[in-house]
Amino acid sequence: MNKIKNKYILIPIFAALLSLIALVFTNHKTNTMDYKSYPEFLNDTTNSIVTTVEVTASQKINVTLKDGTKYLTDNPNSITLKEELLSKGIEVRSSATMPASQRVPVTILGLSLLSLLIMAMRNSSLSGNKITSIEALDGQGIAKEKFSFASVAGNEEAKESLNDIVDFLKNPDKYASYGARMPKGVILYGDPGTGKTLLAKAVAGEAGVPFYAVSGSDFVQVYVGVGAGRIRSLFKKAKTQGKAVIFIDEIDAIGKQRDSGKNGGSDERDQTLNALLTEMSGFSESSGIVVMAATNRLDMLDSALLRPGRFDRHIEVSLPDIAAREKILNLHLNNKPIKDVDIKDLAHKTAYFSGAKLESLTNEAAIIACKDNSQFITNEHFDKAYSIVLAGYEKIERSSLSEEDRKITAYHEAGHALVSMLKLPEEKVSKVTIIPTSKGAGGYTLSLPKDSSYQNLDYLKRRIMVLLGGRAAEEVVFGKEKVTTGAFSDLKHTTNMINNMITEYGMGKSLGLLRLSEMNSLTSNSDISNVIEECKVTVDELYHLVKTLLLENMELLESIAAALIDKETINNQDLVELLNTKVAV
Repeated sequence: MNKIKNKYILIPIFAALLSLIALVFTNHKTNTMDYKSYPEFLNDTTNSIVTTVEVTASQKINVTLKDGTKYLTDNPNSITLKEELLSKGIEVRSSATMPASQRVPVTILGLSLLSLLIMAMRNSSLSGNKITSIEALDGQGIAKEKFSFASVAGNEEAKESLNDIVDFLKNPDKYASYGARMPKGVILYGDPGTGKTLLAKAVAGEAGVPFYAVSGSDFVQVYVGVGAGRIRSLFKKAKTQGKAVIFIDEIDAIGKQRDSGKNGGSDERDQTLNALLTEMSGFSESSGIVVMAATNRLDMLDSALLRPGRFDRHIEVSLPDIAAREKILNLHLNNKPIKDVDIKDLAHKTAYFSGAKLESLTNEAAIIACKDNSQFITNEHFDKAYSIVLAGYEKIERSSLSEEDRKITAYHEAGHALVSMLKLPEEKVSKVTIIPTSKGAGGYTLSLPKDSSYQNLDYLKRRIMVLLGGRAAEEVVFGKEKVTTGAFSDLKHTTNMINNMITEYGMGKSLGLLRLSEMNSLTSNSDISNVIEECKVTVDELYHLVKTLLLENMELLESIAAALIDKETINNQDLVELLNTKVAV
């Protein structure tokens, strides 16, 4: 609509320019005509050589002689001039207005300027209303792309739960005969990139109803009451369609738990949430409006929003398992020229990948194949894409790296790889490299985690040992005073895991089975100190075990580091060969 309005405003602008050009041209033409004084004009009339005189409201009159010559003279504005000229047989053309050559452009110019003024006034009045209008939001009808559940691979449980909503929208009378009411709201929650928005579009596409997609941040404004006004406008617009799906993405932007403190939290956010709660309770059960929302943090939402009668259904959209990943990969590879790609193996390698990450992986592989001018996308392209998605692009210019830095990185990554092979043999180490990446890593070790719904204490400790393997290798080989900052990211993940083990998972002694996040107001400084002390003792014990493990397998650590310095990148087959050749291991 805005583009159409912008095109319309060009019409009066173009007309005004043309009229100005016409006026300039007319004035120029007038100025180039010959001029005679009024006495000379009277002399010509006496000599009977004047045939026509044009008298207008302007200060000049046009005179045409019998030989066709034209000139201008002054207009005396005499009431007897016409009578005198007619008595001498001269044709007189008179008009109370300016000549048509000037009158038409002036009229068009005036109308054009008036049109521009009206448009400007109208836009200024609309802009005030538009602040609270849903037109300012990205509300849309059914998209041109026909989404359906076939467009969404995996998430079979979520699709089954949403099938009821589709059936309700298609056959409301069937459910009314059983006394069942349509769920007023459905909230989809889960990790980012799992397909929550796609599922909402699929519901609207399957039911064939208008789909209004907005983001929670669209309702967050500086001015109090604007967000609430937009909520009301959105529901009013949807109701005009009879049946519709309203989808609010990132609803936690407006639906966070309301503050019970003195200040009452953010007045604007609270008013917006109150408006949403009122609208969801207000429309009738037979209205055919379904509100769907998506969030990554269900625990942050206000309890009034999640109660029955508001968001009746809570559907988890989880990360895809190996079967779902295979379906998602097949869907994304359906229109791509692939050859000899082992999709089952690719699905196994991509444990804990979201649907969006899998799409990014297939897209990267296609880009790499295109850059190589390859006729098909092969496993080699997917291997490169896998490394890019996880670790970033490898740096091409590496001449600035010193041999000492390469050696430190080699032992660091060798430490990760060796501890992973010894402590987590079920997770295959697929690639170890000392080539720096665009994400800031000096090198990296890729291992393939197993799909698992739960992680026990033993696994978490072994995972932490793998993270500490790089730092431990630096200390064992180069000494305690020579350790580098290369373990920054490893220590960050280690701290996070140990903190969660003790404060959230009930796997420590200082808090036992209590969760620290649920008792913030009850804990004292001494309690926090005990937790920190237990975290430190735990990590120190695991670090000592890692150093002992590396010292017992020092020959193998040296072999892996030497292979990395020589080749820069080694794969699982290289590591297995090194393991098999070391009798000590």
